[in-house]
Amino acid sequence: MAKVLIVDDSAFTRHLLGVIVKMGGHEVIGTAEDGKQGLQMFKTLRPDLVTLDWLMPSKSGEAVLKKIIQMDPEAKVIMITGWANSSIEGRVLKAGAKAFMEKSNVQKELLTVIERVVEA
Repeated sequence: MAKVLIVDDSAFTRHLLGVIVKMGGHEVIGTAEDGKQGLQMFKTLRPDLVTLDWLMPSKSGEAVLKKIIQMDPEAKVIMITGWANSSIEGRVLKAGAKAFMEKSNVQKELLTVIERVVEA
């Protein structure tokens, strides 16, 4: 069981991700509605895994990812976006994300991706 922090500016997406995470037997230890709050919660909660939205107000997911990796190079982050393209995927994987996925695939694939990342 992984302790998961969900960071997304959409309340609906945070709820949906939380339901999926719990269905997989994992624990949601926190949800953040923007990057600044997500960074604070990462420092405090030290989750096993972070799901991170790429496009958010105040701090982009990419900026948050880089800060998380600076704090903990072994951090496990799954970047999730509705605006996927190969250049974004390449940048976030190079910056330290363990996986990248489109929001349209979350319901079908999130648990599989979580298991793969947690076991790595």
